[in-house]
Amino acid sequence: MPYKLSATLAAHSADVRAVASPSNDLVLSASRDSTAISWQRSTDEPIFVPANILRAGSRYVNSIAYIPPTPDVPKGYVVTGGQDTVVNVFRLDNPGDDPDFSLLGHTENVCALDTTASGVIISGSWDRTAKVWSNFALTYDLKGHQQSVWAVLAIDEQQFLTGSADKTIKIWKEHKCIQTYQGHRDAVRGLVLIPDIGFASCSNDSEIRVWTLGGDVVYTLSGHTSFVYSLSVLPNGDIVSGGEDRSVRVWRDGECSQTIVHPAISVWAVSSMPNGDIVSGCSDGVVRIFSASEERWASAEDLSEYEQRVASTALPVQQVGDVKKSDLPGLEALDVPGKKSGEVKMVKNGALVEAHQWDSASNAWQKIGDVVDAVGQGRKQLYQGKEYDYVFDVDIQDGVPPLKLPYNVTENPYSSAQRFLAANELPLTYLDEVVRFIERNTAGVNIGTSGSEYVDPYTGASRYQSSVPSAPQADTSMYVDPYTGASRYTGTPASAPSSTPATNYMDPFTGASRYSGAPAPAQVAPVAPAILPVPKAITFKQANVAAMQNKVQQFDDDLKNEISTSSLAMYPEEATALEEIFSHLTPLLSTPPRRPAAPLSERHVDAIIQILGRWPISQRFPVIDLSRLLTGFCPSVFSAPGLRERFLEALFEASDWSSSWSTPLPKPRETNILLLLRTLANSFQEGTRLDEGTWPTKVFEGLSQAPYTTLNKTHRVVLATILFNVSCLALSAPSDASIRSKHISLILRILETERSDSEAVYRALVALGNMAHACKTHGAPFAAAQAGEIKQCLQALPGSFPEDRIRNITREIGSLL
Repeated sequence: MPYKLSATLAAHSADVRAVASPSNDLVLSASRDSTAISWQRSTDEPIFVPANILRAGSRYVNSIAYIPPTPDVPKGYVVTGGQDTVVNVFRLDNPGDDPDFSLLGHTENVCALDTTASGVIISGSWDRTAKVWSNFALTYDLKGHQQSVWAVLAIDEQQFLTGSADKTIKIWKEHKCIQTYQGHRDAVRGLVLIPDIGFASCSNDSEIRVWTLGGDVVYTLSGHTSFVYSLSVLPNGDIVSGGEDRSVRVWRDGECSQTIVHPAISVWAVSSMPNGDIVSGCSDGVVRIFSASEERWASAEDLSEYEQRVASTALPVQQVGDVKKSDLPGLEALDVPGKKSGEVKMVKNGALVEAHQWDSASNAWQKIGDVVDAVGQGRKQLYQGKEYDYVFDVDIQDGVPPLKLPYNVTENPYSSAQRFLAANELPLTYLDEVVRFIERNTAGVNIGTSGSEYVDPYTGASRYQSSVPSAPQADTSMYVDPYTGASRYTGTPASAPSSTPATNYMDPFTGASRYSGAPAPAQVAPVAPAILPVPKAITFKQANVAAMQNKVQQFDDDLKNEISTSSLAMYPEEATALEEIFSHLTPLLSTPPRRPAAPLSERHVDAIIQILGRWPISQRFPVIDLSRLLTGFCPSVFSAPGLRERFLEALFEASDWSSSWSTPLPKPRETNILLLLRTLANSFQEGTRLDEGTWPTKVFEGLSQAPYTTLNKTHRVVLATILFNVSCLALSAPSDASIRSKHISLILRILETERSDSEAVYRALVALGNMAHACKTHGAPFAAAQAGEIKQCLQALPGSFPEDRIRNITREIGSLL
């Protein structure tokens, strides 16, 4: 039987870049909307619904994998990687707002993941390395590729395959490369094991190659007309591939047996279920399941609708080749059968040019779209091993070779232009001209779908309603969405601190400097990889601005409509100021980010201060959360003397920071404290100066007032993140002795008091290591008493937290002392 549509899984709001299907009832997906979703098959009817929406990063999430269950984790783990450079691990039986483990070590986008049955993880990154993790600690660094590592595959617990943009595949025995396979003519994008033969690889050269482990090419599969991104193997041994030509292809005995066309630009990922069904993830934000079993096919109505959507898709000329309309045959050409599955034929239908594809399974031509002239790329472009929507040739001067300008439609043109000018040492006076060039040449091509079918993954209130109840809240670290009450809400996952990136690295999607991961030290290698220093701060900038604005308006209306509280409502000038703040933030948080229309000023900060001073404690949280975004995205708005001090003082008061700390804390206060701490973390982002004003000292004094044991797990991790961010700033410039002393005291309090959460301890240790490195670099050693306390603390930690990452970083800090 041919494969036909079985289910459509729609909850992501951007490209689905990775999928996994470990069982017939579980599908995992990762998206550029910064989330990962676990989809569970409903027991009542054969459909999949989102069981958990995981805030897996603050930027694109590009890779996903699954670790099977253990007695302690009955549903297993989901592993994600993306632009945040961190490999995050969530348990599926009761996932929290933050990952259970954050694996630190990569310095650029994590674009590939695989796991073994025992839980060993291998990750590949744009930083040209792959890393192997055992027990959630770094075991091996696999270094040898010359460009980005786009594909990884675990053969067993000690052998691994990696594929790279340098066109090669390498096989590794533990951390040693034992063979390099050459043959592909472009970047290697996917790898999969082929039973009894070896493995298969796919590439941007449009080919799939099947290899023996000895390096012989058994056969080559040709048929895709553009990049091939992903591979999987069905239980019967057939190979499944997906690529930039909008198709999933099924290969049997070296031939394409079926081509499944999608109503999207790219099929980014494919996966196989144990029952033989195929899962695909696409650029239209949709996960689809196809089945060869008739009992699992979608309804006749859904199948017809899907075929119509495929047929109505607009195909850019670049994707199907040059078209000369006068030379094309009419519809009568479709009476002649195709020669092989996937063969494309273009015919005239009146004034239109249609593309039809031969489907061997049904012995019929299938319309796959109308061919149109289009501005843009029919396929992704690689530049220096990384993937871009466009790579322009820019003529700066006559007689000089053009410069390469890489650009993704998801990035801010100003950020891209700044990166281009900096890389080529050109003056910033060219900035506006380069931006205009980008905007003139990047008109998009709309394919197939309308925005109305997408659902809001953050609120679930108006468009997306999950029929699966939220996971039970095991402890106080679990938060209900403060805007909708429907699902957990977090500004940005508290990602772990990071390691040293390349000195000139900038985010290829946003152009912004960003934190990068620090490796958890090796378990098997005799010498653990160095971690320190870790110079990039972690910020909390993810948000649903519309939901936040709606909640502010709702609370203001509630206050206005009660006589007893009407005096607390926003004044007209305050309402105007907040509306301007939301208008300023909305383009910054859009996809792609856009430049705001007008700057903000001291007046906007004053409005927030006044509202926080009047509103009831249970209604302050959206305003505190707005403060988090204002601090993260608009640090220059606090430039007026004393303004940041007044702002932070208002935030401490709004969270009842100075009130009694008797437990349990009221839920509104607990939420406000979390949002306050995330705002403080954003206050110490890259570029912040600790010598401007008295606010850093006041922050440390305020933080020292809270009894550490009263804070819940999420509070503690964010507190450790604040201290880590401060340590990043200390690496570049010596800090005041008083600030440094208070900072170190807070770090030591975490290390001496924490008894259960290793993530908070690890971040505090990285902060301490940064400070030790800064002291050594700047020639300003710790005071004798503090140095003694640090050494005593480091000696005790491995006994309380016997993890390799804790043991190895304490050893590294000790060597710095």
